[in-house]
Amino acid sequence: MARILVAEDDDNVRQFVVRALELKGHEVVFAEDGGLAAEAMAEHDGDFELLLSDIKMPVMDGIALALSVGAAYPEITILLMTGFADQRERAHGLEALIYDVIPKPFSLQMLMDKVDDALAGRPAEIVSLAKQAMNGG
Repeated sequence: MARILVAEDDDNVRQFVVRALELKGHEVVFAEDGGLAAEAMAEHDGDFELLLSDIKMPVMDGIALALSVGAAYPEITILLMTGFADQRERAHGLEALIYDVIPKPFSLQMLMDKVDDALAGRPAEIVSLAKQAMNGG
């Protein structure tokens, strides 16, 4: 399984995400904000397969964290989460850096599917089109 760094300032969401990933067998390191996540990334010398980060956080937001991690560790897949449409729009210019953005609230199944797809390196837009086709959309 993968080593994942989770950056999320909401305690309930962070606990839900960390527990779900650990139950799936992943090794998870977590941080309460982007600044602490950047420190954890450096402390572990980028030894993660995936960064899963909220966009809107204090200290350093998920976009700044993604830019920092992407520059220092380009091999790490970055998946963002947000409950704010305007924050989701901010990530759209970063397709080359960010795998995808998960809208909140999300289900356990949606979270696991996105993480699995990101770790497998399946292109987000192709996965999305395939799921639409399977669902008759």
